[in-house]
Amino acid sequence: MKNILILFFLFVTLFIKAQIPVLENYNQIWNTQSNNASESMPLGGSDIGLNVWVEKGDLYFYFSRSGTFDEHNTLLKLGRVKVTLTPNPFKDNEGFHQELVLKDGYISIAQNNTKIKLWVDVFKPVIHLDLESKTALKMTASYESWRYKNRDSKGKANNANSYKWAPQGEIITYKDSISFENNGIKFYHRNRENTVFDVAVKQQKMESVKDQMLNPLANLTFGGFITGNNLKPDGTYSGTYQNTDFKGFNLSSIKPLKKHSLELYLNTSQSDLKTWNNGLKNQILSNRNNSKQTKKNTIKWWNDFWNRSFIFTQKNQSIEKDSVYQIGQNYQLFRYMLGCNTYGKYPTKFNGGLFTVDPVFTNPDLNFTPDFRNWGGGTMTAQNQRLVYFPMVKSGDFDMMKSQLDYYLSLQKNAELRSKVYWNHNGASFTEQLENFGLPNPAEYEWKRPTDYDPGMEYNAWLEYEWDTVFEFCQMMLQQKEYAGEDIQKYNSFIISCLRFFDEHYQYLAKQRGRKGLDGNGKLILFPGSAAETYKMTNNSNSTISALQVITENLLKLSSKELSKEEVDYLKGFQTRIPPLNFGELENHKVLVPAKSWERINNSEVPQLYSVFPWGIYGVGKPDLETALNTWKYDADAIKFRSHIGWKQDNIFAARLGLTEEAAKYNLLKMSNSERRFPAFWGPGFDWVPDHNWGGAGMIGMQEMLLQEADGKIYLFPAWPKDWNVHFKLHASKNTTVEVELKNGIAKIINTSPKEREKDIINLLGISIEEKNKLTITQPQ
Repeated sequence: MKNILILFFLFVTLFIKAQIPVLENYNQIWNTQSNNASESMPLGGSDIGLNVWVEKGDLYFYFSRSGTFDEHNTLLKLGRVKVTLTPNPFKDNEGFHQELVLKDGYISIAQNNTKIKLWVDVFKPVIHLDLESKTALKMTASYESWRYKNRDSKGKANNANSYKWAPQGEIITYKDSISFENNGIKFYHRNRENTVFDVAVKQQKMESVKDQMLNPLANLTFGGFITGNNLKPDGTYSGTYQNTDFKGFNLSSIKPLKKHSLELYLNTSQSDLKTWNNGLKNQILSNRNNSKQTKKNTIKWWNDFWNRSFIFTQKNQSIEKDSVYQIGQNYQLFRYMLGCNTYGKYPTKFNGGLFTVDPVFTNPDLNFTPDFRNWGGGTMTAQNQRLVYFPMVKSGDFDMMKSQLDYYLSLQKNAELRSKVYWNHNGASFTEQLENFGLPNPAEYEWKRPTDYDPGMEYNAWLEYEWDTVFEFCQMMLQQKEYAGEDIQKYNSFIISCLRFFDEHYQYLAKQRGRKGLDGNGKLILFPGSAAETYKMTNNSNSTISALQVITENLLKLSSKELSKEEVDYLKGFQTRIPPLNFGELENHKVLVPAKSWERINNSEVPQLYSVFPWGIYGVGKPDLETALNTWKYDADAIKFRSHIGWKQDNIFAARLGLTEEAAKYNLLKMSNSERRFPAFWGPGFDWVPDHNWGGAGMIGMQEMLLQEADGKIYLFPAWPKDWNVHFKLHASKNTTVEVELKNGIAKIINTSPKEREKDIINLLGISIEEKNKLTITQPQ
């Protein structure tokens, strides 16, 4: 009998170990309260983000919204809410339970027969708090604002806005309007007349076309209204949180109840104040008495979101700290964070998204308000932003990509005006660090410039001639059709305009130096150029050439209904002018080089491997993989710069190259738990906390380990270890989804949609790199 029991328990133990987690296993559950805001839990939906925590018996949450830019382009938080209950069920840790319920997209906080549910309406900008208790409680909900007064912004505090280290005069974060109204609290910030848009337009000599330019900051008003059943105004108070003083506005219960609710209605618009007020009132009227249905709609949205795509990984007892389990957990947690800004007008910011907290928790020397984040609010840095949005392709989150892609589309006119004003040619001129009105960041543009320096150029050692980063977003636009079959005609003219800029601008530059616009082979001379921010003053950068080749080729795959004959003829002509890639030799091995030539190294990116990612010219099942592998192995800079921190993408390169051991190493480092209580709050890396380009690069790396495509074939497990159990569902081209489970070294395809694509699937599990190298079909041009 004893032996039977031992065998039974051994079987149970092995069975439990063999079970791959499901989504519910990744719910974050905390059984103790938090010490401060740095130990907060993210919550969100639509375009709203909250940081939620319970501290010393009180519930707190910061709340933010996409697009809340002030006069200086700081992305302002909307405030902080504090909820106090009497008698207090949260007075200690005994029985405390806080849980992020991923499947339904809400946070539950429970203790002593009291339960609070916090959730955000995915379809309308409303935050909900629902409380139930077996004991009648008094609730005080307080709105706490550090912008109850004007605040000077000096020194490093200006890194949160577009002035950075070069403020022009006195910079003031102006106070908000906050008042009690109709048993609630109304709060808003309205931008003053003069903004950094006006400053940058004058600085960059664009005043002649100013009235034609998109100005996203003019008349911008954002804020909201806090109200709840059984609540009335109950005075104000002053306080300090993490060295930032604030003013609190109380709403308290008229009488103790067993059920309470609190709603925060938000509104943002570029309009006069009366129109903004009317919009807020309509928001309140349309949402009242409809909470049950909106809750059902929100839960259904999150359920569909999770069914669309996932990667679940199993705990591996042989690996310290269950790192394999962690990377699956953190993939899901970070995807949840991205889902909180699905419908924002503006893209999710790489430097914190909607989930930043007091900066002293990232750097104790930065003793500024909770509005602070490094690298600005309205400044979009393309090389960082791309890593936030590329993973959405294989996760099938095409609806989430629109805010990033349409952001660029909205700036096409401003970018084309730059080309006309400065050089009198066509094409959209986009720079790497881009303000939300389409001009370079004014500090990076540089105020102290030679008087005769080209006004269209940034006087900046890192950013000069870095025009090509917009093409990665052009690639995402094209992938909307390639993967999801979407109509992308609205993007076609944008993509062509970006190509036309390179065509016309580099012929323009060549003719400034001599009589001819092209080289002796009829090719563009891409000088001066840039290979990322690293190799400067390049001649024919490979990252630029790869982008031009791939984007032009993919555009020409569109049907005659999507492109006019004139557009097709132009693209075919332009294609003949694109230079070939450059190669070198290291230790008798053929390698990809950053460019034909360059003058200096400024940063630590590896653009010599951009032909692998993002451009996919080289990879598993593609021609001449050996050359790309040699570049990984022998290029001294590629080896020296290798890391998992922040925006580093060595985990992606390794996966794309089919290097299973290296991909496993760097993706474990990238996606293991952060040092913070919430495991997907990585950073600061090179940027800020939570570092969204860190998480995005990690998601891409895991996806590429599991699924790649080449020449119509779908390769499974091109760089995934055979002993890592996993269950995944990812998206491929031609409206395809593939769901696969790998358990104990055996892979099982659960579902392929559409069914006919099953014939295209090739399983590479356990295949050596030498065998992967034999999968090539044709040589690259």
